[in-house]
Amino acid sequence: MQQRSQLLEKVETFQNMLISYATGGSVEEEEFKRLRQDLLQNPIVKDKLPRLVRTHKDFNQFWGFIKKQSPTYQGRREFLWDEFRPVLEFLEAPGSPADESVSERLATFNAEQVHHVWARALERRSLDLEGAITSARTLLETTCKHILDARRVVYGEDADLPKLYRLTAEVLELAPNQQSEEIFKRVFGGCQTVVEGLGAMRNKLSDAHGRGTAPGKPESRHAELAVNLAGAMATFLIETFSVQNPEV
Repeated sequence: MQQRSQLLEKVETFQNMLISYATGGSVEEEEFKRLRQDLLQNPIVKDKLPRLVRTHKDFNQFWGFIKKQSPTYQGRREFLWDEFRPVLEFLEAPGSPADESVSERLATFNAEQVHHVWARALERRSLDLEGAITSARTLLETTCKHILDARRVVYGEDADLPKLYRLTAEVLELAPNQQSEEIFKRVFGGCQTVVEGLGAMRNKLSDAHGRGTAPGKPESRHAELAVNLAGAMATFLIETFSVQNPEV
């Protein structure tokens, strides 16, 4: 996928830049700062980058840090290879074909929390099945709340996902009873059923609530379904909002 491969290339470039500087090479500091800022603003990788990326804003700060890690060039190389290995392995792992398009669309919506939640859902999907299902629901809740806030629609703090979605659908004129064509009534009614199903799946299979003695156990296909459905629905809601509010 293009976005994932581009991110991988950027992270590798940044890693090589640090290795070069740490081993006596010449590196353009403005390029370092630009690429660092770019990576820290990317919702997919910013939380997976080594802590040293977040805490060292320029080469003076980085040099004071890296020279303490090892007195030798080889030691510094190995240290930086180890630090970047988790994020590189994450980017090299295969993802769903839907991941790229959903992430790109969410990133264009002026709501950092929305695409942060989506990035968490992608991460947890393969590592934490119950957590992924929880994040899938949180993604839709966050998307609905941002749209409702932008439209100045009041909702209760205890409003659950089905209630938030119904309000959002009405605001965006996506509710089944707002449609004149039978096919759109059926489609949008199906969307509402999907959202309600995600809420029920989260209550039954996720880590959001206490579990009984014989709880349902999610499989990877359940987490995959929940995350992809949530991503598709969030993207559709944001696309609709953007069409209706091009100035936002």
